[in-house]
Amino acid sequence: MSSLLLNLHPLIDLTDEQFEQLAAANQELRLERAATGELIIMPPTGGETGERNLDLAGQLWLWNRQTNLGVVFDSSTGFRLPNGATRSPDVAWVEITRWQTLTPQQRKKFPPLCPDFVIELCSETDDLLDIQNKMQEYLDNGLRLGWLIDPRTQLVEIYRPVGLRPAGGNHPVQKLQSPSTLSGEAVLSKFILSLEKIFTSNG
Repeated sequence: MSSLLLNLHPLIDLTDEQFEQLAAANQELRLERAATGELIIMPPTGGETGERNLDLAGQLWLWNRQTNLGVVFDSSTGFRLPNGATRSPDVAWVEITRWQTLTPQQRKKFPPLCPDFVIELCSETDDLLDIQNKMQEYLDNGLRLGWLIDPRTQLVEIYRPVGLRPAGGNHPVQKLQSPSTLSGEAVLSKFILSLEKIFTSNG
């Protein structure tokens, strides 16, 4: 089952607090909210996707546990972006000084910021264009590095803002076919992600 788009306008215009309450009451679903107010309803992931998500998050968590450079979040975390959307990346990381600027109350709710780094993993039912648009939205809202990983084609798309693109790179998206590893570059110092288990059919 793919994600569903629910337009509540003009009957209901959910506040941030109401949306958080709705998400809390429906934890079996991943709910996002577009900048224009529509609800995006995503079903739970399948077994292979869930295993891959955990592998990605686990590798990042282990690196971060050793470096203490930031905070790692799984796919259940919603971030309130500057454009008003609330998005839940499959894996996210926020640099520690940015996280510490938030109040305790802001940390308990959907953090009002765009992560510094995200990973989106394309599942069997995902529409690639939808995820590409989501990655561009992160970039437009302050993302410093993002990876869109499609196990079906073993294609990785790397998203970077202007200041963090490689020398001579004018396009915001770099595509890599079947890489074995990915580098965290200047954003995630010395982090290397292994894609071996992500690109194998049995996880």
